[in-house]
Amino acid sequence: MIKVALVGTGGMGTVHYHNYAHIDGCEVTALVDVTEKSREKAAEWGLPLYPDIAAMAADQQVDVVDICTPTFLHKQHVMQALSLGFHAITEKPIALHKKDALEMYALADQKGKQLFVAQVLQFTKEVEVLRSLVQSHEYGKPLDAHFERLSACPRWVQNGWLFDKEKSGQLPFDLHIHDLDVIISLFGKPERFQFTSCAGQGKDYKEHYRFLYTFKDLNVAAEAAWFNADIPFTARWRVYFENAVVVNDGSSLTAYQFDKPPRVFDTAETLKIPTGINLPPTGMFHSELSHFMDCVRQGIPSPKVTRQTVLTVVELLEEIAAAG
Repeated sequence: MIKVALVGTGGMGTVHYHNYAHIDGCEVTALVDVTEKSREKAAEWGLPLYPDIAAMAADQQVDVVDICTPTFLHKQHVMQALSLGFHAITEKPIALHKKDALEMYALADQKGKQLFVAQVLQFTKEVEVLRSLVQSHEYGKPLDAHFERLSACPRWVQNGWLFDKEKSGQLPFDLHIHDLDVIISLFGKPERFQFTSCAGQGKDYKEHYRFLYTFKDLNVAAEAAWFNADIPFTARWRVYFENAVVVNDGSSLTAYQFDKPPRVFDTAETLKIPTGINLPPTGMFHSELSHFMDCVRQGIPSPKVTRQTVLTVVELLEEIAAAG
């Protein structure tokens, strides 16, 4: 039985807790947090609550520390967990600076432990299909792609930390990171990139970005936004191959070709677990955490969320953040 200590009991901590309950061979046995709501969660879930990882480690025998705290605390918590001899899972982004991510991986290597980064799109049916099409060249080579991830401004965030560039990296590290992770994992590091951004009067953060990543024989555009408007969350993409256009419209995945009927891929999830927050029931977090648990059992790094991809994504996002 793999025993997990969950650090952070907010939105993502709640998501992870509910998903672990559906994974055989592992269980959450301890919580680490300091808020009043965390005390309520600990009582509701019947779990011991500790103020920090060291206090938890002194009282509990766990195998994995799963970190679901705000971005600016990820490095501190990962380093503590690894130093105490635990495998670590951290929510995205791993960090806001490549040098910090390198230090985190270096400590994992030194301690002989695994460090996993929760880039959850890698575990969706749509990305699995896209990856197979890119690798197999079933429709020829990809020539052009467009990714879109749009949201209303996240006014729900507690304490406003998400709007603090030094704590969150703001929109690129919050939203665009998902699509960039997929882009880099599929196509590698771009030869060059450029972007535009804009913000309304009085805003001290950018509200909208357009990106263009240039690869050999391939252009990839992307869009990300925290709109000052109450629009529905939108996440979709389109990839143009030599012999087909493959479209994920957010609800279905379809390939269009000449002289053939549209091919609708089966992306239905066999398991949908309530998240406990304002996300609909889904199976992607179950797939993600099940994968990490399998990697822990085998003693191997994740082949789906690789160190090289994580580091390349952080490197590019750091350049974007520095440029504005």
